[in-house]
Amino acid sequence: MKTFSFLVLLSVGVFSSSFLPQQSSLPPLKVKLTQVARGLTSPVGMAAPRDGSNRLFVIEQGGKIKIIKNGTVISTPFLTVTDKLDGLNIAYSEKGLLGLAFHPDYKTNGRFFIYYSAPASGKGIDHKSVVAEYKVSATNPDVADTKETIIMEIIQPESNHNGGCLVFGKDGYLYIGLGDGGGAGDKHGTTGNGQNLNTWLGKILRIDVNGKKPYAVPADNPFVNRSNAKPEIYAYGLRNPWRFSFDRSTGTLFCGDVGQDEWEEIDIVEKGKNYGWRTMEGTHCYNPSTNCNTKGLTMPIDEYSHGTGISICGGHMYRGKMFPSLNNHYIFSDWSGKVFYLEQQPDKTWKRGEVIADDNKSNDMGSKINSMGEDSNGEIYLITQKLFGPKSPTGAVYRIGL
Repeated sequence: MKTFSFLVLLSVGVFSSSFLPQQSSLPPLKVKLTQVARGLTSPVGMAAPRDGSNRLFVIEQGGKIKIIKNGTVISTPFLTVTDKLDGLNIAYSEKGLLGLAFHPDYKTNGRFFIYYSAPASGKGIDHKSVVAEYKVSATNPDVADTKETIIMEIIQPESNHNGGCLVFGKDGYLYIGLGDGGGAGDKHGTTGNGQNLNTWLGKILRIDVNGKKPYAVPADNPFVNRSNAKPEIYAYGLRNPWRFSFDRSTGTLFCGDVGQDEWEEIDIVEKGKNYGWRTMEGTHCYNPSTNCNTKGLTMPIDEYSHGTGISICGGHMYRGKMFPSLNNHYIFSDWSGKVFYLEQQPDKTWKRGEVIADDNKSNDMGSKINSMGEDSNGEIYLITQKLFGPKSPTGAVYRIGL
């Protein structure tokens, strides 16, 4: 996540004339936005259990999970972990409660998992990321039990690039997104954390939470039998995989990886593959700046410059039933407030077009988009806020439709 203030944007040159806008190659897709909730505090994500309740669970960065039920935000949080969080800078922070995933069998076992930033101390340590398991209350389906089981703890050297996405795959395994450890340029060691298989940072991990406690490593993970690699690693070479999602029809894993100074990218993530960071930023040499070795690297299916956007949020392949003509559109967003779509072409390449609201007076497309979400029926949502900061009560959720 890269939620900068205007002054920070100026300081990193995002508005520089050297970043020329890229032209979308597909015609604009006109949509309507239906507001389903407002008054949320810095919402950064959303998840929905497939339990038949049609509830939406929204993650607030400050440590609460709120339920949207029958179009109303329930006043009592589903879960509050505010007291477990590391301190959040009131103006800007990439820490907080960042991820939520419901177990595929949540309807019967009540298990769910969260990702948050917790205090930690020591030389070269800013904080730690925690993946933890909770269960729903036995007496109230809209409230969670407060008992916590720690699944993983990941030491973070810097305050930013924390990733935080949690998603279950069709294989029943939990996928975890981790940034490169923060700072700028992945200046960690000789090759950066993204290329270092001895660290979880800069990776997507895959673990099995269904048997051995706290977890087991799937036997077919790509680096299980490597002595110089973490066996939990599923894919590597990522800078900050803020949000990724599985196509519920094909199982394809799409990931929005936040760029450094110039390029944002969308990847199709596959087992064992290297997505290039810090050697590459998108399809461009980063370190070294020229003549980089691209052998063995997997390039993104799409990229755009900072003349087009600021910080990619990722998205979802539309598989809902309300708007059949949106089927096979991968819809994704940028923190700037822009929304795009990708369509795969007959030659297997992907082309991009803009998504625009047909009535800007009745929606909040101009707000910053922190994330996107998908409900249990496959409908897609924008998670937004108007004002900066991790404690801003200006958050809203919108459903995308035609």
